[in-house]
Order: sequence, then C-alpha cells, then structure tokens
Amino acid sequence: MATLLDTGVKPYNHYGAYLKEKYAGQKVFKVIVDGNFTCPNRDGSKGYGGCTYCNVDSFTPDTARKIPSMREQVENGIERARKSYGAEKFVIYFQPNTNTYAPTHLLKMMYDEALSVCPEHTVGLSVGTRPDCLDFEKIALLESYTDRYDVDLEMGMESIYNDTLERINRGCLHDEFINIMKLLEGSKLEICVHTIFGFPWETEEMMLKYADEINKQPHIKFVKLHHLHIVEGSIMGVKYKREPFKLFSLEEYTEFLAKFIPLLRPDIIIQRIFGIADKELLIAPNWGFPKSKIQTEIDKGLEARGVKQGSAYHG
Repeated sequence: MATLLDTGVKPYNHYGAYLKEKYAGQKVFKVIVDGNFTCPNRDGSKGYGGCTYCNVDSFTPDTARKIPSMREQVENGIERARKSYGAEKFVIYFQPNTNTYAPTHLLKMMYDEALSVCPEHTVGLSVGTRPDCLDFEKIALLESYTDRYDVDLEMGMESIYNDTLERINRGCLHDEFINIMKLLEGSKLEICVHTIFGFPWETEEMMLKYADEINKQPHIKFVKLHHLHIVEGSIMGVKYKREPFKLFSLEEYTEFLAKFIPLLRPDIIIQRIFGIADKELLIAPNWGFPKSKIQTEIDKGLEARGVKQGSAYHG
C-alpha cells in the first residue's frame, strides 16, 4: 500500500521540500568549504582539545594541512555537485570548525572570495559557528549579504544544560547561546540551531526539553538534529574504547524522534534529522546501513508511528 513517503511527503518539515518550493524545483546543493579556522577551545583562548565528541585535527600542524585555495574548493565542489547530483544552484557552506572565529575584515575577504566563484548560480551563504564567536560587527557583516543571498547562520547549541556543556569541554555555557539569540532578534539572517541527543548522562525527559528552548526563540527557522556518535581522534572516542557506554540504536533514536518532533514548533524546518561520520572514522553506534538507508528507515518509522511535527506543541 502506498504511503505519504512514496509521494515525497514526510511527517515533518524537511529541508529538501523547502528548497524545492523556494527555488521552483531547481536542485540546490550545499558546497562545503574549509576556511582553515580553529575554535576557541582548541587554540587556548578558552581551552585545548576541542569538544570531547569532536574529531580533533589539531594533532596536525596547520602548515601540514593540505587545503586547496578557496576558489579551488568552490570550483571542485560545484563540479562534483553538478556531475553527481545534477545540482543547478549552490549554497556556499563554511562548515569545518568555527567560521566566524577571525577578525571581521578577514571574514569578509573569505566570504567574498567564495561567493565570487560562480555568482550567477550561487543563491546562498551558510556559516557554521558557536555562540561565543559572534558579535554585532560579525552579525552586521553577514546581514550585508542578505540583499543578494539567503544567509543561513548555523549555531551549535548542542545541549541546553550547562553541566553537559562543561563535561564535553564546550568552552561556553547555555547563557551565551541565549544572549546571542537576543542579539539576533529581528535579524535578516536565517537562524539554524544544531543539537546533539544521547549524551549518556541526559535522560529522555531532559532531551525532550530541548524543544521548549528552541520553540521559544521565534527567529529560529531551521534545526539540525543529531544523535551522539563516537569518532576516532576524539577524547570521547578514547574513553568509549576503554569503557563503552550506552548509545542510541537506530530503533531507539527513531522512537525518541517520534516523541521530540511533535513537540517542535510546526513552522521550523528540519535540515537534518541525524548525523553520521565517515565509515573509517566511526566507532559507534554502527547502524549497519548507508546514510540514505538510515534516512529512509527513520522516515518510515516516524510515519508508522503517526508522527506529525507540532502536533503536541502548545504555543
């Protein structure tokens, strides 16, 4: 029997449908670029080692990192996206590390260079960062692009609990997230918040309360929902190998999302519903499927449970 999924309808507002409608059916693809940034809890300004779940590349000197020029990264990314996915329009995505962690004039030079490579087919700029690496000046810089591009500011909230943020060596507390969200009230930027579910000391009840925190920020347009996964090269990976701890199975994570998504404000668009590391880096949990299959299994599980985004939201 046919299901809603067969027609491309999911039980939540998903990013693919949003892009398809916004850009009149054209295929839009994010092109990832690496600006060779670091993070304040890696370089010593707040700490060392990075977040405990993160694959720390600081073991390798910056001079040894073979990163192509900005132009080469964008050109290569666009070419791959066109050949592999039939992409027609592009969003330039500054993803690795903290992409506002530099003086504003340097940020402008980097953003301008990346956006200049294929201006006739570039529709957006997406910048991943953390709450303690933004200020009025950097927000104003990002807003200066909104007359030409859709600008998506992706912010790592990760957890709403200070105890968790301290235990994972995040280097900033939840109050800093709240404060920067106040600065962004009325901004032209499209705000995306990134969360991680499954820290072993957080209960399901605690994790479900993330929805309340997101819902009360009306200017949050997107979310990225991730389950905790353990990767090689991380502090948490070393600890996990010594003494494994409980992580979500695919079925358990789907069951959790089936409780979380109905609590989420119905207008919010879910850019990503899980995250997964490359096979050679992933320690656990190994769900045994490629990314596309995991997506399908989660979507089927949510539909089978009768999930509807916002059905339990009381604004």
